[in-house]
Amino acid sequence: MANINVNWHSKQNKAAHHTSDYSSTEAILRRGQNFTITLNFQTNVQSADNFIFIASTGPSPAESQQTKAVFNPSEDCSSGWSAIQEPSEPGCMTFTISSPANAVIGRYKLVLQINSCNKASSTLLGQFVLLFNPWCPNDDVYMANEKERHEYILNDSGIIFQGLEKYIQQEAWNYGQFEEDILDISLTMLDRSLNHRQDPATDVSNRNNPIYVSRVISAMVNSNDEKGVVQGKWNGKYCSGTNPLQWSGSVSILRKWYRGRYKPVRYGQCWVFAGVMCTVLRSLGIPTRVITNFNSAHDTNINLSIDKCIDISGKTLYLNEDSVWNFHVWNESWFIRRDLGSFYDGWQVLDATPQERSKGIFQCGPASTRAIKEGDVNLDYDSSFVFAEVNADYVTWICYSNKRKERIYSDTRKIGKSISTKAVGTKSRVDITDNYKYPEGSLKERQVYKKALKLLGVRSIGRRTKIRRRRPRSSVAQRRNMTESARKPSISGKFILNASPVIGQDVLITLALRNLISDFKTIKIKLRASAILYTRKPKAEILQWSRLIKLRPEEVKEISFKISYSQYKNSLRDDRKILVTAVCEPKQEASLLVEKDIILQDPFITIKVLGPAVVHKAINVQVTFTNPLSEMVTDCVLKVEGSGLLKEQLKINVARMAPMESSTVQFEIIPYKTGTRQLQVDLVCTHFSAIKGFVTLDVASVQC
Repeated sequence: MANINVNWHSKQNKAAHHTSDYSSTEAILRRGQNFTITLNFQTNVQSADNFIFIASTGPSPAESQQTKAVFNPSEDCSSGWSAIQEPSEPGCMTFTISSPANAVIGRYKLVLQINSCNKASSTLLGQFVLLFNPWCPNDDVYMANEKERHEYILNDSGIIFQGLEKYIQQEAWNYGQFEEDILDISLTMLDRSLNHRQDPATDVSNRNNPIYVSRVISAMVNSNDEKGVVQGKWNGKYCSGTNPLQWSGSVSILRKWYRGRYKPVRYGQCWVFAGVMCTVLRSLGIPTRVITNFNSAHDTNINLSIDKCIDISGKTLYLNEDSVWNFHVWNESWFIRRDLGSFYDGWQVLDATPQERSKGIFQCGPASTRAIKEGDVNLDYDSSFVFAEVNADYVTWICYSNKRKERIYSDTRKIGKSISTKAVGTKSRVDITDNYKYPEGSLKERQVYKKALKLLGVRSIGRRTKIRRRRPRSSVAQRRNMTESARKPSISGKFILNASPVIGQDVLITLALRNLISDFKTIKIKLRASAILYTRKPKAEILQWSRLIKLRPEEVKEISFKISYSQYKNSLRDDRKILVTAVCEPKQEASLLVEKDIILQDPFITIKVLGPAVVHKAINVQVTFTNPLSEMVTDCVLKVEGSGLLKEQLKINVARMAPMESSTVQFEIIPYKTGTRQLQVDLVCTHFSAIKGFVTLDVASVQC
């Protein structure tokens, strides 16, 4: 075995491969691109003619599976790997080594074999990690726009949009894909997947394909099948884990899973799954972003209809598994679709939230956004499920005790609104609904919808599933235009908020009803207010009353009421959403359903950076926040994190705050990376849901 010192030219190679931000001393490279190594020999070596390089990855490397490449400096290798000797100093040899643009990604060993006098000696030169390469035109993940590459690969923080279609909120998220251990954890997720456990060699050989890798990661981010990273929970208490609302980044989640010997981290909901998957895929080199779909349908039987049933008091009856969430968060990744054809290249939907099984596993995607927009719901993977999330009809029925049902609301435009993602280079929101569907009500949109129905085998006359047979329809056109046989209400109504509702204060609401015709009416109103999750499933009933009112011809009458803090305080500690419904029943006429989702606003949290931010120099940060309640709160914790600013999450105990008291906390950070950085601050308390804020810092380099 030859005695060789190896110079991996770490700084030079990382800069060329856009991997300088990784917090690792290991050689981290991108496929389809040259890198340089220099070999310093302790003995005199005259020529590289008898050199053979061997690059291998996985537990059973084989040339037939593209997990092993054997190449020498004097000739091209059929595998696409090559080595070219460069001019160098005496006693040294410098080589430019190149991997193919379709190489398997992962951790490699590089061995030098020297053949001399019919003998071969082998020396391990070291290890390196090979990633996908969005900068390489021949890579399946190639992205031509430099600003987009910076956003979707190199940006380690971002914004996830939540809330309601008409009240969209920004939530900061720390992706942290370059932080210490995160790349190792991402590679470990591949190695712990069900595919790898069943057939390690085949699994590794498939890792040249972003379609395969992203699908595996979508299954591994949730814990349902593969003992993956995050365990989902959408009801009950979170005492045995962390409330999903309290997470603000992926790093602590991934490290907790890794350091806890792969025990699933409790708990997550959709934005947590999407945030973690964005971190992992960006760390592996796949351009990825986070998407929020408002009024997102969960169509369990894929018949493109969400049927909601309520009783005469407005209480939701769960007679099927269909639902509409206030919002749902998933991912898009950018790569070409060799399996479908170039028309379907570009953004691909991936969803790690465990909703439905795909080929027996809780995974979803990649589904081409082009396929979804064109109604090609027969294409891999899971395009029919995603199509329904943004296109299903929404129908509400009153179910009476005698089993009679009355259709009181139907909307072909409610689902899939304000589909949002963070803008490139700024914190603003970009509406990408047009990427998913044609304008609602347009001829093209109707054609696509009919096409999807046909491909799904849903007949335009009659209904194929059990739900469909129970409720026949005349035609698809009638369904989309809402001309089914149903009585039209002779009254209209809406809820009006008298002021922006704030946590800790009473909520003042007015129900405005209008008589649409020139007859007197007596109307029975049954009103209900419930604390709900963002999935619109109720947690607790807050308020319920009924009353009779009279309306003169074409009269508008306003009924004001309030939901007091004392009524909702015990139900909104984990979340701050209220659903108010009113079933309005004129005598012997069609009923009217009026609904409103309400989010109680948090008080502001103020973050001040006290001075210029310079790398490796301490700087003070001041955070001011207010107890929004009219009662004492205790045992609050201020959580602070930010990639490039803090290597571990900072926790500061806030012992107690008097009613409506403002408090200021000051702490020190030492930035360790230059550039634009995002500092996130969360005030976590058992008395109310987390109060969150963030600030952007421009960290300067040290000036000589």
